[in-house]
Amino acid sequence: MKLKIEKAKGIGFCYGVKRAIDILEKAAQERGMVETLGPVVHNERVLCRLGQLGVKVVGGLDELQGDTVTISSHGATPQMEKEMRARQLHIVNTTCPFVHRAQVAARRLAEAGFFVIIYGDANHTEVKGILGWAGGKGLATLDEKAVAALEPLPRRLGLLAQTTQVPAQFAEFAKKLIDHAFKRNSELRIIDTICHDIRLRQEAALELAGRVGLMFVVGSHTSANTNRLAELCSALTQTYLIETAAEIQPSWLQGKCHIGVAAGASTPEEAIDEVVAKLETLEC
Repeated sequence: MKLKIEKAKGIGFCYGVKRAIDILEKAAQERGMVETLGPVVHNERVLCRLGQLGVKVVGGLDELQGDTVTISSHGATPQMEKEMRARQLHIVNTTCPFVHRAQVAARRLAEAGFFVIIYGDANHTEVKGILGWAGGKGLATLDEKAVAALEPLPRRLGLLAQTTQVPAQFAEFAKKLIDHAFKRNSELRIIDTICHDIRLRQEAALELAGRVGLMFVVGSHTSANTNRLAELCSALTQTYLIETAAEIQPSWLQGKCHIGVAAGASTPEEAIDEVVAKLETLEC
């Protein structure tokens, strides 16, 4: 039986990823080899294409071979930027504007005397960068109990979110934080720093997942926003996170005739098109 394949709305590169790639491509044309401090985005296909243009990924400043360094779309700490300037490097900054907004919010909260809580993955590059903008006056966690366990508990707490987090989960974290950590004479300031594009992408994927028998989320297994999409969709229907069309197993489609396709914010259109093309050759 022929499959019905439906793509989620808002699919393809988000604004921040497209902007970062455009900046890098221009820098590579103008300066030849350009080195990025960590992957500019979390997608191997995109990185491979950029590599062909002369963009090289390095793990740290000591690995640089040239004089041009790129800050990824996930941002960097002020300390790292200061060290780049001290080494007299030409800096190409591709930090996503939504990430920069969170960085500025963290800095302003810290300067106003707030202990900054970032709802997010403490090991993610973006979160480490935002925390750096708080000047060490904060912590990143997905567990409100980590805040309640602080001794002494800061009287003034400022709450932000990693830009790719799920709004409903951020709101639930805020409610629990009030229950666990809010004391008399305390002050809690909450700033919604979740990316508008990511929010719409999640809503579109969820709407589609609620109507289909099977979902494919296309993107890198190392991409935070892609993994989050897959987690959200899996709560509504059977979901597979794949990077390429080659990963699709025909056995997954047995009895599943209505298929949904969503994608992470750094997934190129051609990868999505290849998945759809592969699905069109299969039957349920």
